[in-house]
Order: sequence, then structure tokens, then C-alpha cells
Amino acid sequence: MIESVDAATVRARLDSGSAPLLVDVRTPAEFEGAHIPGAVNLPLGELDQHAGRVARDASEQVVLVCQSGPRAEQARRRLAAAGLDDAVVLTGGMNAWAAADGPAVHGPQRWALDRQVRLVAGSIVLVAALLSLWWTPAVFVAAFVGAGLAFAGITNTCAMVHLLSKLPYNRPTERVDVEASLARISRAGSRT
Repeated sequence: MIESVDAATVRARLDSGSAPLLVDVRTPAEFEGAHIPGAVNLPLGELDQHAGRVARDASEQVVLVCQSGPRAEQARRRLAAAGLDDAVVLTGGMNAWAAADGPAVHGPQRWALDRQVRLVAGSIVLVAALLSLWWTPAVFVAAFVGAGLAFAGITNTCAMVHLLSKLPYNRPTERVDVEASLARISRAGSRT
């Protein structure tokens, strides 16, 4: 079973008129910043609650999109568990889409959450390491952040992403309408 598809293949399908159903599982703010034209925004947290409905109602192949791939892969596994076996992940996500010069709808630009995590985690570790030169216990702060990053890598989840996504900077100007997204998914197969 195919679990991923590259940007060139998706673009060719879009150009040929046999477009797959693009479901972007990033946060609404990330989606608002840039997304593939025609994509439906259904954030990963909302997909968890509605995976059964998506699996039941999607009548064409679903291509899952995130920034770089891991969240889309999580979504694919959740949809497979709900009974949708043919959903695929856009390999490399929006990063690969942009690198392939794929068309995109652009809105307010924000730093991607993974970039924000690298900045915050790196800054905390740097400050803690420098502070530990004068106050030795500060090294435990750096160790805590390192342990958190290792845990995030092992589990493919990140508490810091969750916290950063709550900041006003990372909030979209409009909230995602989950019911409208689910309705678009269910009507996708009726398009001609």
C-alpha cells in the first residue's frame, strides 16, 4: 500500500483535473500563512475527534499535508485506524511543495512552529549553559529541555509546540470552521 506521494505527482494530478482531496492538518495559523489552493484545513487535533466521519465520508483519495510530514503521517495512521486505508501523505509537506514551486495561497506570514521550537529550546539551553558557569544548578534546566526534545523525537509529539501554538502570534485571524471543512470533505466526491 502506498503511504506517501511526492509534490510533483500531486501537482500533476491537480493540473490534469483529477485532483485528490487535499486535507491540511496544520494549525489554522499555519494554514492561513500558506496552503495549497483547494486544500481543506482540518487541524490534527480536530481530526482526532472526527477521523471516523472523514473515513466514512471521503469518496476520493485523501492527500494529507502538514509543514514537513510528521503530523500528516500521524493523521494517516489515525485515518487508517478509522477505516480509511488509501489516504497518503504529501512527502515533505508544504516545505517540499514550496521547493517544487507548487502554487500556494499566501496570507500573513508567521514562523513555522518547528522553527519557533528550535529558537525557544536553543535559547533556553544556551542561557542555561552560560548561567551554569556562575550557578551550577542551571545545567539542570538545559538537561530538562534536552530530555523534552528527546521525548518529542521518540514519541513524535511536542509539548512546546502545543504551548507555542496558544500564543496570540500563532493564532489565525479567523478560526477554522470544522463543520465546513467536514462538509467539504463529504462533498468532494460529488464534484464533476
